[in-house]
Amino acid sequence: MNYISTRGQAPKLNFAEVLLAGMANDGGLYVPEQLPTFSRDEIASWAGLSYAELAFKVIRPFIGDCISEADLKRMIDETYAGFNHSAVAPLKELGTNEWVLELFHGPTLAFKDFALQLLGRLMDHVLAERGERLVIMGATSGDTGSAAIEGCRHSEHLDIFILHPYNRVSEVQRRQMTTIKADNVFNIALEGNFDDCQEMVKDSFADQSFLGGLKLGAVNSINWARIMSQIVYYFSAALAVGGPHRPVSFSVPTGNFGDIFAGYLAKQMGLPIEQLVVATNRNDILHRVISGNDMSKGTLEHTLSPSMDIMVSSNFERLLFDVYDRDGAAIADLMRRFKTESVQLDGARWDKVRELFDSLAVDDETTCQVIRDVHAETGYLLDPHTAIGVQAARECWRDKAVPMITLATAHPVKFPEPVIKAGLEAPQLPAHMADLFEREERMQVLPNALSEVQSYIATNAHRG
Repeated sequence: MNYISTRGQAPKLNFAEVLLAGMANDGGLYVPEQLPTFSRDEIASWAGLSYAELAFKVIRPFIGDCISEADLKRMIDETYAGFNHSAVAPLKELGTNEWVLELFHGPTLAFKDFALQLLGRLMDHVLAERGERLVIMGATSGDTGSAAIEGCRHSEHLDIFILHPYNRVSEVQRRQMTTIKADNVFNIALEGNFDDCQEMVKDSFADQSFLGGLKLGAVNSINWARIMSQIVYYFSAALAVGGPHRPVSFSVPTGNFGDIFAGYLAKQMGLPIEQLVVATNRNDILHRVISGNDMSKGTLEHTLSPSMDIMVSSNFERLLFDVYDRDGAAIADLMRRFKTESVQLDGARWDKVRELFDSLAVDDETTCQVIRDVHAETGYLLDPHTAIGVQAARECWRDKAVPMITLATAHPVKFPEPVIKAGLEAPQLPAHMADLFEREERMQVLPNALSEVQSYIATNAHRG
């Protein structure tokens, strides 16, 4: 299995090389040269497998011969044994043919655990075999950071530096990152927004000279292994409601487009998906592109669903690469123009995007209303991101005979403010996090200046 860049100028890499590289050296993102595909009969034969067994079936073709089957199976088994529900990704029914896929039973209570607890193990395995060390630099709008730190904190071959926007993540999200005591973990609170954090990561990958010979690795969803791991739960959910012999639809709260891109890939790989609904908040660039061909950044706003407070959705480039018939030069030009101007997709390309996705943007008031209504109807408590997904599912659902599954991306305990605004009691921290607010925090507040961030990383990175 080889991987190519969305901008067409970087060398082909194998899985292990892509895992450690993160971003391509031409500024693009890596995608498989060819996707593995499965027949409906083969998918049907997976019914009854445990989540870890299913993950091995789906992930194995992407690895090639870079990691032995025995080692891959061991790492997958270890990853999902750390989740606190035997089903790993259980479904809860909200109504007739309406489901929520709970993706928050991992150690940091968010869907990012599905990929990042495995990613840390994969990286450590490959680095140990090579006798190398890597500096991880990542940006988070809330959940990626804590999941990445949890996945990497035990590694002997990684230092991890996570940038989060200062005072723009929830207190639980921040403390999950800043209370981890490990010599290889560094939290940077940037005096800017998430897009500023993400731009710094991309600029640092483009020119790594500040590290003095060390290499950068990525844990953001620019890293292909993140996307690969997230494909699995689409298959798991579909099988649980009668797939693949009946179609299924998904509504996905998304800011950086990685989670729903994994659903798009599952469909390309053979899973019969009827609808993919992009659910977002008032930072609505994805909805504007899909519904009105308006790919302009706009002003990033702070909302009650902060993990989606993103205006530059990195993984959308991966989709555009397919929509533009894998023309790297066209994507490089489009992304260059997007940095400084409002762009539109070619008419036929936009038509393809609209065929693939439905979308909706949901404001804070409606988010709280959905939390209140669903709790009144069912007793079930949604986090704000999942509430947005449920609202988008209900408004965009075309065929009620097809099961509609909303991805529940985080436990509501991580976002008490919208729950309280909905007139409900704030949820309690689970037992393993009961003392979170008493733990000592460690973070470095830095100005929105690339040179200062890079200097801090270069000074603190271990060198063997």
